[in-house]
Amino acid sequence: MHRRTFLATLPAAAVALPALAQRPEPAATPPRWAPGEERFIRPDVHGGDRPVGASFASRTAAYGLSGAAGTAHPLATQAGIETLKRGGSAVDAAIAINACLGLLEPTSSGIGGDCFVMLWDPRARKVMGLAGSGGSPRGLSLETARAHAKNGALPALGAITVSVPGAVDAWWMLHQRYGRLKWAELFEPAIAYAEHGAPVPDIIAYYIRRNLVAFRRPGAGVEETDNAMRIWGMGGDGPKTGSVFRNPDLARTYKAIAQGGRDAFYKGEIAKTIDAYFKRIGGWLRYEDLAAHHGEWIEPHMTDYRGVGVHALGANTQGIATLQMLNILEHFDLAGAGFQSPLSIHLQAEAKRLAYEDRARFYADPHFSKVPVEWLISKDYAAERAKLIRTDRINPDVRPGQAPSHGDTTYFTAADQDGMMVSMIQSNFRGMGSGLVADGLGFMFQDRGQLFSLQDGHPNIFAPGKRPFQTIIPGFATMGGDAWMSFGVMGGDMQPQGQTQIIVNRRDYGLEIQSAGDAPRWHHEGSSQSMGEDTPGLPPAGLLRLETGVPEATRKALADIGWTIGSSDGGFGRYECIEKRMDGPDRVYAAASEMRADGCALAY
Repeated sequence: MHRRTFLATLPAAAVALPALAQRPEPAATPPRWAPGEERFIRPDVHGGDRPVGASFASRTAAYGLSGAAGTAHPLATQAGIETLKRGGSAVDAAIAINACLGLLEPTSSGIGGDCFVMLWDPRARKVMGLAGSGGSPRGLSLETARAHAKNGALPALGAITVSVPGAVDAWWMLHQRYGRLKWAELFEPAIAYAEHGAPVPDIIAYYIRRNLVAFRRPGAGVEETDNAMRIWGMGGDGPKTGSVFRNPDLARTYKAIAQGGRDAFYKGEIAKTIDAYFKRIGGWLRYEDLAAHHGEWIEPHMTDYRGVGVHALGANTQGIATLQMLNILEHFDLAGAGFQSPLSIHLQAEAKRLAYEDRARFYADPHFSKVPVEWLISKDYAAERAKLIRTDRINPDVRPGQAPSHGDTTYFTAADQDGMMVSMIQSNFRGMGSGLVADGLGFMFQDRGQLFSLQDGHPNIFAPGKRPFQTIIPGFATMGGDAWMSFGVMGGDMQPQGQTQIIVNRRDYGLEIQSAGDAPRWHHEGSSQSMGEDTPGLPPAGLLRLETGVPEATRKALADIGWTIGSSDGGFGRYECIEKRMDGPDRVYAAASEMRADGCALAY
């Protein structure tokens, strides 16, 4: 839609300029900002006018016939495309991408973390799922975990939160089933960047510096920070935008994995080094924990949302929250409510509140607790929950249902010439992770264990060898029994909220894949939890954060019915997507990326 046509559909208050006195006066001499170090923000200034499409779209999706990739770093995207061009499968491309991101985007990923995958298998013609999530150290007891708790939850940093990294094993499982290129070839781009260097882009440089400050803050609880500072400090407090970063330690680790496979990580010298390191600093992760780890292939869950099959992983993730939200929203006319309208955002946020009460009560590792998934994602249960939503006010008393007898992340996607589409997400949890880097290995360990509950009787209560609740979830959608969208929205509890907004934007509002991601987002905080994500001091109904692009009239109307509106804080997730469409006999891939990150999407 042309910009002027789109603006004409909004209320007058939504397009009126703020009072002149409220605008910052332009400087007589324009300031020369250091790239990436300052942000010149004018709330009354928005992007340029596109001649086609939505007024808020940042770019056009990339189109190609043979393959596509979208990641949070341009060099990782290029590595994925080159892997496809060399004859690699979408799985090969995804592994090469993830290895690159562990170096290039350490603020969100790395082989010290976990990995979850959904993919379209064109031969089986179905969505496959893989849970690459590690358990807590077997020598760490509940009593010891509680002794380290702060305000009833495990701390954000340090060895107490470290669980077994599952990413490398997940890569191996994927490659054994779907790989075409030799395993060692997949690490060549990442090793080259680690040895020869790569410039650090704006957002990643910013978050590396923030993480390093957090690790060294008094009382942070990180047992040692010298290793992290040696790798990422770059002689100071971290990289500046455009600084060339090298990590020879990680290059050596990748070479060992490339030569020895997953066992080099879980049973070889890497595992022995990890064991020695945690013994040295007084942590709990051991060689035996690594040697016993194995990921698992799992059957994704699915719901139909207005003719679209939306798929989600269960296991110990929050994936089914997306399905719960969509099942509830199906009972309301979102198209009739209007795009970015107060009613549309209100209904979506209320559906989130209901789904997240169940998330806090029931979601956990199914190997340790019986999770009533089929009931939670049933249409009958959604119909009951939808009755609790009022269109004119907030529900003041949102609780979990009565079950019959409860961060930072990188997302990336790749598609190949045979029709395989891979939706993959990987994370160290909060930012760069725990703050801990084993001697000479070049990667940081995740702090995912913070998401265990310490409440007696809770299904997600800490136990030795148990997988903690996971926020990272890939997204996938099918239509007419065929693959349609491989997508994800990274970012802690934002992920089901973001996935829901993408599906609603596409299905209810008809946005194409790039504008569906560029559209202003909402993020609700403050649902019940019993783990480290709790945010103290929020209003009873939580805080509804809105990006600055949400119309002012919508903001006011939401506040009028009782929502506490929060500022835009950068916590709205980051999105990548590949869509498959048919043009007669030709398969066309469209790839979209996120303006909120440093990445890009490409197709060929």
